[in-house]
Amino acid sequence: MDGLGWAMKSIPVGTAYAVWAGVGAVVTVIYSFAAGHEAATVWKVLFLAMIIGGIVGLKVVH
Repeated sequence: MDGLGWAMKSIPVGTAYAVWAGVGAVVTVIYSFAAGHEAATVWKVLFLAMIIGGIVGLKVVH
């Protein structure tokens, strides 16, 4: 949670929370891929890339 608090010092609360949730979801799925609990399909990787693109976009427009 320290990362969320740090992020909220420089960006609005709504944007910080959206980024926090997106990063958490992406890290969880990547861990699942690496641990072999979930298959990495083209669609899953594409949609993860879209989430990452959205996170970057939120930071850029701020």
